Amino acid sequence: MAEKMDRRAFLEFAAVTGAFAASVPVKRPKMRNGRTSAAPELDEITVADLQQSMASGQFTSRAVTEAYIQRINDTNSQGPMLRAVLEINPDALTIADTLDAERKAGKVRGPLHGIPVLIKDNIATRDRMQTTAGSLALIGVNPPRDSFVASRLRDAGAIIMGKTNLSEWANFRSTHASSGWTGRGGQCRNPYALDRSPSGSSSGSGSATSANLCAISVGTETDGSVVSPSTNCSLVGIKPTVGLISRAGIIPISHSQDTAGPMTRTVADAAALLGALTGLDPRDRATAASKGKAESDYSRFLDAGGLKGARLGVCRAHFMGYSRRTDDLIEEAITALRAQGAIIVDPADIPTAGKFDDDEYTVLVYEFKADLNAYLAEYAADGPAKTLADLIAFNDQQKGSELQYFGQEIFQQAEAKGPLTDPRYLKALRRCRLLSRTEGVDLVMRKHRLDALIAPTGGPPSLIDLVNGDPSGGGSFSTPAAVSGYPHITVPAGYVLGLPVGLSFMGQPWTEGKLIKYAYAFEQATKARKAPRFLPTAPVEMVTK
Repeated sequence: MAEKMDRRAFLEFAAVTGAFAASVPVKRPKMRNGRTSAAPELDEITVADLQQSMASGQFTSRAVTEAYIQRINDTNSQGPMLRAVLEINPDALTIADTLDAERKAGKVRGPLHGIPVLIKDNIATRDRMQTTAGSLALIGVNPPRDSFVASRLRDAGAIIMGKTNLSEWANFRSTHASSGWTGRGGQCRNPYALDRSPSGSSSGSGSATSANLCAISVGTETDGSVVSPSTNCSLVGIKPTVGLISRAGIIPISHSQDTAGPMTRTVADAAALLGALTGLDPRDRATAASKGKAESDYSRFLDAGGLKGARLGVCRAHFMGYSRRTDDLIEEAITALRAQGAIIVDPADIPTAGKFDDDEYTVLVYEFKADLNAYLAEYAADGPAKTLADLIAFNDQQKGSELQYFGQEIFQQAEAKGPLTDPRYLKALRRCRLLSRTEGVDLVMRKHRLDALIAPTGGPPSLIDLVNGDPSGGGSFSTPAAVSGYPHITVPAGYVLGLPVGLSFMGQPWTEGKLIKYAYAFEQATKARKAPRFLPTAPVEMVTK
């Protein structure tokens, strides 16, 4: 795409392609040993490998970027129709040329120099790409500046190669939505089984990175939106402490819980990306708390022996028992942790797990209205939608493209809420902090003198269901970390009938380095990740046991 499509043309285009995406017959891409034949040298390649290859002259940044773009073209809107990438940066190759010239002149900015990155389409960029949260309502709107995340990536020498699909409005529009669906991009798919959900809301970042359509990617999370697509797509995902990464310029849900985070195929890549994204930002007051606690280089925590002596507590109640095969896989993971020298405290349950879900939702719907209206006023001032009420009206006018599968109940609930001085909001916020922190994570970790808590990140990916939306059930381990604002890392643990499952490590604020150390040691000991094969459905066979 060399130029932006005008707003009317894009709306007409999306009305056709958005509905079309979920119903096109599945065609698998050309394969070679279970992997895509386009640029097979990029399959499962790491950031360090790319840097070494570019330093030796084997690759250039331009060649790598061209190869990834070809892979996207081969799998995104044809072949398996992943619908993971919404658009390619029309300036990506020009940026790559500039970075190649810098390298030739002896200037290498750091570990991300010349590395193609995909970012979620709720992270603002001041360039020729869109920033829409997957909604047709923000097509043609020009942010006044880069988000902090985009600016940090550019400063680090990364190439922002494109924007990824997501769950529209970060999965905060309807109570019955299908994760990975947007009016702009249609339904994103899971590369392990194309009829399975990539999960939300950073669905495209998860699907694209797992499918090797980029080197690394950035997602965002309010509750589960980094770690859930990461576990569903067999990735490493880091949801950092709230305030470690600035949210300025990211289309929001909640200032209490929102954060960006790395989504990568290896822990080492996640560590490299996380360090590039940290920093103080006067546009986000939450980052002030990270002063003296953030790292610019998390690679120093990559210790294959890092589990020795670590006290890890197993959270069973509320987070296990809903999937026998997932539980079996986690038991194998616990055995592997013990073999690496970890001290396992089992169980070490969070006593308040499941008791603050309603309060969390109350906080989110109040903050969504206030925070989104503030974002629209600053970053979408030249667009037609100035408020949440305007977006509701837009969706009603565009029912055929925006409301064809599910509604906007959450939008309507949020619009009905009062200001952030409302006593109901303040009470819910206090309860969230008390139950998730003081009487929850803090209590159990202090009681057992733990370094981290562990649990399955979630169950295997569910079937895509555009009729009923995502299924309920199963205890996602994302919520305690999300509500408390504490760090959370998921790492591939294995597969249930070919479907990915991740192991989670959660800790106290600003302990990302420790969690990276534990996750890396587990990853190196197990080597659990396997590249996806773009199967039409999960390879489920008759199981007798």
